[in-house]
Amino acid sequence: MEINTFEDILRYCRQLNTTIPGVMIEYEIRKTGKTREQIIDGVRKILHVMLESVENGLTRDVKSPSGMLNNYAKKVFNAGIDVLTVNFKKAIAKAMAVSEVNACMGRIAAAPTAGSSGIMPAVISTMMEEHGINEDKAIEGLLVASAIGLLIVKNASVAGSEAGCMGETGSAAAMGASAIVYLLGGNNKQIESAACFAIQSAMGLVCDPIAGLVEIPCIFRNAVGVANAFTSAQIALSGVESVIPLDEVILAMNEVAELMSPKLKETAQGGLANTKTAREIQRRFLYQIDIGK
Repeated sequence: MEINTFEDILRYCRQLNTTIPGVMIEYEIRKTGKTREQIIDGVRKILHVMLESVENGLTRDVKSPSGMLNNYAKKVFNAGIDVLTVNFKKAIAKAMAVSEVNACMGRIAAAPTAGSSGIMPAVISTMMEEHGINEDKAIEGLLVASAIGLLIVKNASVAGSEAGCMGETGSAAAMGASAIVYLLGGNNKQIESAACFAIQSAMGLVCDPIAGLVEIPCIFRNAVGVANAFTSAQIALSGVESVIPLDEVILAMNEVAELMSPKLKETAQGGLANTKTAREIQRRFLYQIDIGK
């Protein structure tokens, strides 16, 4: 059983008379030899880690060693001004919370990467709270997200060193958008379109971490990634279809990644990482490490 394209997934849905989560469970059974119960239990553990990381980021002291991140998620979560709605504010705060937990060496679920680890937890946690999604249904949402992630891994990349932040937060946003659509009863075409919109909206996004640390601008791009996921899902659920099929969007993503300069792919040689202020922060941080030795 091979899955290389979204068309493969749709074909297996028809052949097995099942949903995308059902296809992914069958795929894992055949690839790993595990039982259905073992696979679901594994996803459940991932879900628990995601929810735990959100909680930790919003309740514990999360100041990174560099000092660049300092409990910013709490500030957003507790802010007295709501630009749109309280729910929107909380969603982006949750993504930031997990980013801070990651920067402080806390436990997170890298879905698909550590640098983008805030997006899926924020999406799933928000869906569970705001739409009453139970744990079993949330697991199905994660399986749908895993299908999109699998396609990107096979045909492009989720690594910042290969595809910039497009590969990290762009992929996570696509995964999140597809999960949202599924959890709200969307069909497979809408799931596909949501993933397309999210990737298109992050196309060409660079990876330029200050001092080479997964902190700034990563935390903010996780917040924007959540907004991207919900925006893309809303558009898709409204009946708008992507002009370009998902398989072609992912191939375009790979082409863009290949065209990007290495200076803009996690090397901290370009973009924000190469600004005067960023270089000073880098020198100061490296000096602190040397003194610590």
